[in-house]
Amino acid sequence: MRTHSFMALCLALGLSGWAQATTITVYSERKAQLIDPIFAEFTRETGIEVRTLVDQAPVLIERLAAEGEGTPADMLMTVDAGSLWQAGERGVLRELDSASLKEAIPASLRDEQGRWFGLSLRARTIVYDKRVVKPEQLSTLAALADPEWKGKLCLRSSKKIYNQSLVAMMLARDGEASTESVVRGWVANLAAPPFADDMLAIGAVAAGRCEVALVNSYYLGRMLDENPELPVSIFWADQQGTGVHVNISGAGITRHAKQAEAAQRLLEWLASDKAQAKFAEVNFEYPANPRIPASSKVAGWGNFKPDQAPIAQAGQWQAEAVKLMDRAGWK
Repeated sequence: MRTHSFMALCLALGLSGWAQATTITVYSERKAQLIDPIFAEFTRETGIEVRTLVDQAPVLIERLAAEGEGTPADMLMTVDAGSLWQAGERGVLRELDSASLKEAIPASLRDEQGRWFGLSLRARTIVYDKRVVKPEQLSTLAALADPEWKGKLCLRSSKKIYNQSLVAMMLARDGEASTESVVRGWVANLAAPPFADDMLAIGAVAAGRCEVALVNSYYLGRMLDENPELPVSIFWADQQGTGVHVNISGAGITRHAKQAEAAQRLLEWLASDKAQAKFAEVNFEYPANPRIPASSKVAGWGNFKPDQAPIAQAGQWQAEAVKLMDRAGWK
């Protein structure tokens, strides 16, 4: 009888522990190797498990819309503000009123309705062949459309959302005529057809195929980490004007989250000092929380002034940006 009672007690305790265990499901555009170490740290601290489903943001947003109330997702994480804006407009994210998130993340890097928040900052700027280009030759992104860079510029494809968000922000700030003139100048200055990704563009600079390229800074960080002798340096554009273009990786809680409270806890933890430092160290990105310094891996690049325009404009103007890029012949 005592054996049965002991077994019953163990079973009860086990079931109780299982009932209290929580698992958050994150639909994530971030590659697993870049985000899993951070989620693992959260699990160690809280006991809350994090399960991910990884795909491109448009696929994940459509999936959330199709699944509706039946979705298993508690959080959506993307690598672009335009995608987060689209998710908010599609109604798949819930509004969140969190004092800690508002304190940690600047207003320009989050949705004014609280549907999404930036978690890391991604600077899109100029890299150059330091064997042939002097930093004093560089100034702004728009200046890369000048005739002196004809046959010397490399770009990534216009199909990539990073470039679409960049042009969207230019449209919001400078208007259609000015933006189209710059984009046409970039296309006229290409040294090669647009590349599939930023690392190929950086590789083209290193190989002497072009002298300058427009890329996300963390790609250079990854390549220099593997090959410190790479003859490519970074230049922070537009420092005398609006500041270098920035984008975000970020996240929001899904409208039909089953574990909304735990998901909010994760989102707030991701904006905390410890997690923000981890983001920067693992991914060669910059913390969205301005209290946290850049990692030692990128500190040598120096500080930069970021564009302070609301990052939501990347989504608001993206459709127009795609049309403009197509008109200008940016493939």
